[in-house]
Amino acid sequence: MMARKGIWIGLGAILVLVLGLSAWAFLHQQNARQGEPEGGDIALPSTQGGEFSLAQLEEDQLAAVFFGYTYCPDVCPLTLGVVRQALQQVDEELARRVVPVLITVDPERDTLDRLETYVGHFGDRFIGLRGSEAELDDITQRYGVFWRKAEMEDSQMGYTVDHSSTLFLVDRNGTIQQRVLYSPNPNSLISALRTELEDA
Repeated sequence: MMARKGIWIGLGAILVLVLGLSAWAFLHQQNARQGEPEGGDIALPSTQGGEFSLAQLEEDQLAAVFFGYTYCPDVCPLTLGVVRQALQQVDEELARRVVPVLITVDPERDTLDRLETYVGHFGDRFIGLRGSEAELDDITQRYGVFWRKAEMEDSQMGYTVDHSSTLFLVDRNGTIQQRVLYSPNPNSLISALRTELEDA
């Protein structure tokens, strides 16, 4: 009996390992295909009413653009929390020059009303954007961002969305000034913001 239990445990561990390696391979292939992102304008319906476009930024401003969704259990709220911390820790004038933007990769469930409530938890200046899947495909390809639905048959959620966790600092011309990798603390983002904005 114990031997049989050990076999099942071993098979379970192998399955977890295989699934983990498959996910890693998928992410690696996506990143390898994407190369250097070209960026470009982002113009989508906004939680602030009407359409938001990067062209609306002032000359001395940057958008801090993140691709995520409101049902995300970990990376999205952590990243937006890091953006909020960074804006609280830099001086007021520098913070004014940063426009935090969340673009949903789950337009099926994330209505503008839901996005407005969600981003509002992080601050009044946070903007949520929602486009069609075709618009999302175009923007994510230009920014080198991957996203895909991951079905969850035994969950009431139905599915989650796997997606990139990079934060983009983008100017009004759609030029990516810096890509900030995911971090649970704001130090990297603060450093990037100071590099791009203090001498600008």
